[in-house]
Amino acid sequence: MFSLENKKAVITGGGSGIGKAIAETFARQGAVVHIIELNEDNAIQTIAGIKEAGGKAFAYGCDVSDQEQVKKIFEKIGELDILVNSAGIAHIGKADTTSVEDFTSVFNVNVKGTYNSLHEAIPRLKHRGGGVILNIASIAAIVGIPDRFAYSMSKGAVFAMTLSVARDYMQDHIRCNSISPARIHTPFVDGFLAKNYLGKEDEMFEKLSHSQPIGRMGSTQEVAALALYLCSEEAAFITGNDYPIDGGFVKLNN
Repeated sequence: MFSLENKKAVITGGGSGIGKAIAETFARQGAVVHIIELNEDNAIQTIAGIKEAGGKAFAYGCDVSDQEQVKKIFEKIGELDILVNSAGIAHIGKADTTSVEDFTSVFNVNVKGTYNSLHEAIPRLKHRGGGVILNIASIAAIVGIPDRFAYSMSKGAVFAMTLSVARDYMQDHIRCNSISPARIHTPFVDGFLAKNYLGKEDEMFEKLSHSQPIGRMGSTQEVAALALYLCSEEAAFITGNDYPIDGGFVKLNN
């Protein structure tokens, strides 16, 4: 079950965090993985690990907010079977404390970046006879999160794009779903704690972990396992859905 043998998967943001875990998981299941990543060094390190484990992978340095860059990369990759839009950036701030520069930056990466990949991938999926698109949204798209105005805006847009694409390309045999993680333990979390809570990292880590009913953060591997299912043939009847992976945050946090 859950084999991706002979599938070509493109993963944006696949050099670190959730995207990296998805890339590694897909490669283990037989996919040829193409990582699009702003930090090309991270992408190269990720594909080195995949190759060492016997998988096949390629790396491309690219700013997903730049449509011309994205177009050139997809022209190099050619046809594909799976697109995972995982590239994204976070931001902390409310509506009146978010600068226009930060708002635009979050929009350009999280929203425009997703659009740019969709714009290039969908014609190739149609030519292929179908395929799968998976967008990484967030629980911030469906519940109110303090101090996450721009980020919530962007992930709400990703969720809406998921529904639109699922509807528009159903007849082309293209499935589109999204995953909405809660707090996942990634290098970003460690960096955030080191920057903002120097000397109190462990204390704040525990506090953030217990903000979720299950009492801990999720792992990138757990998100990758859900991504694998949604991109596999076992999920062939699933499209136009969002899947929170949140330790009970959305429904049980009261």
